[in-house]
Amino acid sequence: MKYMRKITACSLLISTYNWPGALEVCLLSALQQTFLPSEILIADDGSKDDTKALIDSFRTKTTIPIKHVWQKNEGFQAGKIRNKAFALATTNYIVQIDGDIIMHPKCIEDHINIAEEGYFIAGSRTLLNKELTESVIKEKKILFGIYTKGSSNILNGLRIKFLREYLSIRYKVSGKDKYDGKGCNMSFWKKDLLAVNGYDEAYVGWGKEDTDLVIRLINYGIKKKYLKMGGIAYHLFHKLVPRDKLQENILKMNAVLEKRNTWAEKGLNQYL
Repeated sequence: MKYMRKITACSLLISTYNWPGALEVCLLSALQQTFLPSEILIADDGSKDDTKALIDSFRTKTTIPIKHVWQKNEGFQAGKIRNKAFALATTNYIVQIDGDIIMHPKCIEDHINIAEEGYFIAGSRTLLNKELTESVIKEKKILFGIYTKGSSNILNGLRIKFLREYLSIRYKVSGKDKYDGKGCNMSFWKKDLLAVNGYDEAYVGWGKEDTDLVIRLINYGIKKKYLKMGGIAYHLFHKLVPRDKLQENILKMNAVLEKRNTWAEKGLNQYL
């Protein structure tokens, strides 16, 4: 475990919105991690009371502190609620997933094992179809294999240590994939998030808020590691989020690329 000694504690940030069934299996997977988070930050973009009730019930199942950060539902504002959760993190390292993700038991451990000063980590996901998703939520199933019927992107379900370390600085870290990063499976040093002011809250509506953060981190000088052959995350099926703001957000992202911006004008520092 090459980098394990560098990190002894981490925060787990989980984004959610109005899907307590998914959040339940997500939290179950969090409690089965071989490297348990020191705290769980739930970034809630306006869910109803049933989500709060679920979170309260999990507080009775674990000694891990669970902080529920809620904001009023005013449309998709994932960056804003994540910033509010980042501000409450008490550890130096943050693993970030979405509430429709089920983590392999060694998901957090894999992030920690390749974490290194001067890098953030972008992971991948294995997709579950509608039928398997419905079964998972009903049966509270959180363990899978690469040949589980109803899953795709099965290569993202492989876990091979020597390839994980080899590919971390070679896979999707240059060329057209340089800025690739999905908010449902990432990790960062908190000081690096502070340096770029977290997510840019100018991104309202689905699309490119994660890419914008990746661009600004890289512009600031933080390199990317891609977590392949580890950090396995299973993504539950759901209908596509409305994408009516996507083209507008692409324009914002392109401007950040062109100007080589590092700082989000409206970002994390509001909540410190």
